[in-house]
Amino acid sequence: MIPAPFAYTRPSTIEEALQAIADGGEDVKVLAGGQSLIPVMRLRLAAPETLVDLTRVAELRGVREDGDMLVIGAMTTHADVLTDPLLAQYGQLIVQATETVADRQVRRRGTFGGALAHADPAGDLPAVALALDAEFVLAGPGGRRTVPATDFFVDYLTTALDEGELLVEIRVPKLGEGWGVRYEKFNRVAQAWSIVAVAAAVRREDGRIAEARIGLTNMGPTPLRASATEAALVGVDVSMETVTAAAAQAAEGTSPSNDLNAQADYRQHLAQVLTRRAVAAAVGL
Repeated sequence: MIPAPFAYTRPSTIEEALQAIADGGEDVKVLAGGQSLIPVMRLRLAAPETLVDLTRVAELRGVREDGDMLVIGAMTTHADVLTDPLLAQYGQLIVQATETVADRQVRRRGTFGGALAHADPAGDLPAVALALDAEFVLAGPGGRRTVPATDFFVDYLTTALDEGELLVEIRVPKLGEGWGVRYEKFNRVAQAWSIVAVAAAVRREDGRIAEARIGLTNMGPTPLRASATEAALVGVDVSMETVTAAAAQAAEGTSPSNDLNAQADYRQHLAQVLTRRAVAAAVGL
């Protein structure tokens, strides 16, 4: 189908983009990579009055260091994430998850910030951002504010972005020596969307697990942390037995859906299996 008519603007700075959003009328959509927005517009499930295209806003692209943090521009493409040397050194969990996003064509157009702002619980990057304790920098008419990942994902396809605001960058802690990471994903061969996936970041110290961060994909209307498993892992010896016992608690507090791809109880089983695999790989078992 053909999208409904809309006004189109293509700013070149963040300030111009915010002004275009403010001037765009009651229904404005921001176009990043367009890999989620364009299909729903073609189906007329979305019919914005105005489309604000961010592809010319150069300051929204790229990865840089800021002390012990990595700062990723919201318009950085998935393909650029996969080739960035800083992420290769300090952000391997992001790289691993991004490698599983859709296909090469989508990764060339789709953006890191666009995927996070879309907030699809079956998307790969929201759970990774949650596991890494990422921070989201939002720009709006009143200036900038920073929202932690725990508060950014509000509900299904809903974030903490207020009317007139724009996601400009994502800040994630560097993971250096002692950290191991793994992204484990289960999906149908015919598509890349996760039935369930697990993002694990684990820090070892003197043969024990000192810290564990585990994000769950598609186990509820928003990405979730496997908090019971995280707590069970801290302080234990690194062994397959301790990892398996902790992973058995991965689905606690989750509310997965029943759909054509999987029933809720199957997703809960997958969460346990994939958590065991992800944590074991992260600690080198």
